[in-house]
Amino acid sequence: MGSDITAEEIAKAAKVAFEESQLLPAAVRIDALAKIRQQLEANKADILAANKQDMEAAQVEVDAGRISNAMMKRLDLGKGDKWDSMLKGVQDVADLPDPTGVVSYASQLDDDLELYRVSCPIGVLLVIFEARPEVVVNIAALAIKSGNAAILKGGKESNHTTRLLAKAISQGLAQTSLPSTYIQAIQTRAEVSALLDLDRYIDLVIPRGGNSLVKAIQNSTRIPVMGHADGLCHVYLDESADRQKAVRVVVDSKTDYPSACNAAETLIVHTSLLNTVWRDVAQALLAADVHLLCDSHTLTALASLPIIPERFSSHVHFSTESSYSIEHLDLTISVIALPSLHSAIQFINSHSSHHTDSIITECEHAASAFCRGVDSAGTFVNASTRFADGFRYGFGTEVGISTGRIHARGPVGLEGLVIYKYIMRSKAEKGHIVGEFGVGEGKKNFKHAAIATTSVPF
Repeated sequence: MGSDITAEEIAKAAKVAFEESQLLPAAVRIDALAKIRQQLEANKADILAANKQDMEAAQVEVDAGRISNAMMKRLDLGKGDKWDSMLKGVQDVADLPDPTGVVSYASQLDDDLELYRVSCPIGVLLVIFEARPEVVVNIAALAIKSGNAAILKGGKESNHTTRLLAKAISQGLAQTSLPSTYIQAIQTRAEVSALLDLDRYIDLVIPRGGNSLVKAIQNSTRIPVMGHADGLCHVYLDESADRQKAVRVVVDSKTDYPSACNAAETLIVHTSLLNTVWRDVAQALLAADVHLLCDSHTLTALASLPIIPERFSSHVHFSTESSYSIEHLDLTISVIALPSLHSAIQFINSHSSHHTDSIITECEHAASAFCRGVDSAGTFVNASTRFADGFRYGFGTEVGISTGRIHARGPVGLEGLVIYKYIMRSKAEKGHIVGEFGVGEGKKNFKHAAIATTSVPF
């Protein structure tokens, strides 16, 4: 946005755009996503060139020690299939059912008096994120499909990329009847600070980034905040763990994308596995260039091997108490041995960020106890923590991961971006008044009879 536009004008425009959009048919939102995807494809070369420029600037910052390698890796839009996945996410969101207008409760209170609980958009979203430029597109797609307006702020590291992505989104919207201010992008921290005070216009803040960003946002606004501060994910090797499953799941959880928030940061080993499964898992991790921060039990089990593993001296070190509270975001994992499933659950609940945790086990009772006992947004059995992702869950894409305990939890897709309202309709000739109901002569009782429907019939 231009510097001559104030934060309040941006927020007010977003609120007006949201209100105007509520009278448009859902087909308009689907068409907008198609137009946006077309514009992204048409501008791919320029966008990736801008991304390369951001990457080069980020490398300078990494060399100077001002940002981490992990952050720079998140910035790369040309890595692997990230670009294609971003575009596919837009199409997948467009293909999902409309999350608005869905009836989750319907009741006949009296003859010709009906009550419906109906899903509806939240309103205006303020989304603040670091590094990942594709988040601009992810959030825009989810916001449009769910009927929410959005104001987006990317990290300064991705300014060139996000500016062109936002331009492509605006060009797509311009070909539809949605207001041009339905999706807006801002550039400065000063704008963010001012927007965080505007709870009159902004309904939800979604920060995506590191611990410091999320906590700073949570402490700076009266607006509800949905997000997570860390991704301290655990894998627990239960005493019945299968060796092959353990090796595959642990290595994938750590190495598939080490800087992701759903990568494993701590490995818990049942003490009965120290001289068996643990040794195989450790050697697989070392072969994948992973550094191990071990407690005395797990380190001793490796040091006592007849043949010391390659990279032992360079990659295996003693852990400290703080090792189990660190989001490494690189090829490092903290390891600890514990004597029981119960102690593992207690350890996870006291050290994790309540994001995603996995158990490797062949015992159904252990699997059930782990999933019920671990207080995290995702609890997995014999599966990599890296599955904790809106795209992989079938949400099309995600607005982020929520580790809160209200409204939305885990990968937040379309359903996490709607709330509900109650719609009541009287079809009686004289309407309905509450004074006709109650205890006493001439008073009526409520029927509260269920109505079988998934949509409001008007």
